[in-house]
Formats: sequence, C-alpha cells, structure tokens
Amino acid sequence: MLLHLLYPLVKYHTIFNVFQYITFRTIYATITALVICFIAGPYFIKKLRVMQVGEVIREDVPPNHHHKAGTPTMGGTLILLSVVGSVLLWGNLANIYVWVMVFVTMGMGGIGFIDDYRKVILKDPNGLRPLWKFAAQSLVAIAGASFLYFGGFDTGITIPFFKDVYIDLGWLYVLFASLVIIGASNAVNLTDGLDGLAIGPMTIAAGTYLLLAYIAGHVKIAQYLQVLYVPGAGELAVFAGAMVGASLGFLWFNTYPAQVFMGDTGALALGGALGTLAVITKNEILLLLVGGVFVVETLSVIFQVLSFRLRGKRVFAMAPIHHHFELKGWPEPKIIVRFWIISLILSLIAISTLKLR
Repeated sequence: MLLHLLYPLVKYHTIFNVFQYITFRTIYATITALVICFIAGPYFIKKLRVMQVGEVIREDVPPNHHHKAGTPTMGGTLILLSVVGSVLLWGNLANIYVWVMVFVTMGMGGIGFIDDYRKVILKDPNGLRPLWKFAAQSLVAIAGASFLYFGGFDTGITIPFFKDVYIDLGWLYVLFASLVIIGASNAVNLTDGLDGLAIGPMTIAAGTYLLLAYIAGHVKIAQYLQVLYVPGAGELAVFAGAMVGASLGFLWFNTYPAQVFMGDTGALALGGALGTLAVITKNEILLLLVGGVFVVETLSVIFQVLSFRLRGKRVFAMAPIHHHFELKGWPEPKIIVRFWIISLILSLIAISTLKLR
C-alpha cells in the first residue's frame, strides 16, 4: 500500500524513492510484523484467557504436558494478522505472487482455525476430521498451484548441487507443487508440540527463503549463481520478512514456558506459506534441507505408524520424535534449543548450495 501511495511522490522529493526498493520494504515489513505482535500480543492473550480458549491436552503425550492444559491457544490468529497486515502495508499489491501467498496462507490458516474452534470451543476432541482437513488443504493448495500453472509459471524443477539438472513436469507440476504445500503445512503442524519448537525453525526457514526469494527475483544475481530466474519473485522477500517478524514476535510469548500456543491456525498457515515460498522461488527440493527438522518430525510419525502396523513394534518411544527425546529424559528447553541449532545448520548448508553447483 505504501509503495503505491508514497512512491509517486518521488517527483516532489527524492526521499520517497526508497519505497521502490525491495530491501527497504522487507526490513520494515519485518519490523512492522514484529511490532504488531509485541503490541497486540498481551491484549490478545488476555482476551483468549477471558474467553477460556485454552489448549486441550491429548492423553497420548508425555505426562509432563498435562500441566499445560488451559494455556491460551489459537495464537496463530495473531501471526496471521501480523503477516498479512504487514504485507498489505509494505508489499507491492500489483504483484500476483503476493496474492497467491496471501490466499494459501489465509486458506490454510482458515482450515486450522476451524479445527481449533471445534476442539476448543465446541469441545470436540477430534476437531476437524482428518479426511475433511486433507481435502480442504488439497483444495487450497491445488487452487494456488493451478493459478500459477495457468499463469505461465515455470513447471520445471532443479536439484540442489546439480546445476545442469532441469526436469520439466508439465501439468504434473500442479500436483507436485500441491504436495509440497500440503506436506509443508502438515509437517510444521506435527512439529508444533513443545513450547517454541516449531516457531524457532520456522523463523530460520522464513529468513532463508527471504534470501532465496530476493536472489530468484534478481536477474543478475540469479544468472551469476546459475539459479532459475523468476520475474517478480523478489517481492516475496517482503512476505518472508513479515513471516520472520511475526514469528519472532510470537516466539516472545511462545518461548518456554509458553504463554500462548499457535494451534493449527498458525501451524498450518505458516507451513503452507513456507511451502508456497519454496514453489514460487523454484526451491522446492531445497525445502527438504531448509525444513529438515520438519521433515524428520514427519518421517518419525510415518515410520512409527508403519513399523507398528507391519511389525507390531515401535521405532521410537513416542512420535513425533521430540516426544521420544522427552521420554528419554531430555528437558524440554534442551530439546527445543537443540532443534533450533540443527535448523540453523541445515539452513546454512542449504544456502551453500547456491555456490556448490
């Protein structure tokens, strides 16, 4: 909005020229989202307490989690408002990729909100049925991917570390991109089991894709690094910056011991946004590395279920894997911080692939 309102005033004073720069708007989108969380957070948490919107703890979790029952949840609503509000303020609203990001993020967040509402307000422990949830996620993801496809989006994928590998999927790219978005959305949701466990790696991953978006949208840098150039993708650095700011702001209240949980509202939305960033910046495969913590959490659940059904034995003491470490005696803060460290290392390796090609 500010770009469209203030940049035309450059004819009166050169100071307004700064609004054309993605870097400038990315910085302030990050700060704006962070400030929104800081200012609105305490009021939002207080309202959740008054409305008795508290976390419902399942029985199939480690015993030390039961004291968290009643902690305000659905805090993802604050994240959504911070991200979208900041993007609408600082983003280029003429950029179609921005609206695809907003659509997927709000769509996934809406699905998560319905799930949380059923669990917390309607007291339905099952929430939104898995089949309905997956169908709704698929609808949002396919709609976003189809819009890109029919808009002439590049349907090829590249493989990290291999500069000459390019696979054009054609119309199958819609299915591939949808799987990336749905997978990322659910992976973040599975990881959101300890105080600050999911939002920490999300902050790091969003920061990584901020850099990747800027590179993909800058023709000279993209050519120099031999990565796919995506005209207009640089604007998503602003969106990623808003995600970083909102995640940091939410982490202020979500860090151990948490004052609020994001719930499915936040986890599904942030995961969907991360997957869409990976798709539009043409770094879909790299998401496996950037979001390595989310991938391992998801695989731990898959292996646990398959092993129990096929062998009658469990691979882990409990899945997702962060619960396994809890039952092994690791204190919750230690698990959280170590997963953050791993996430940072993986993101650094992912960035290094820009040169290792």
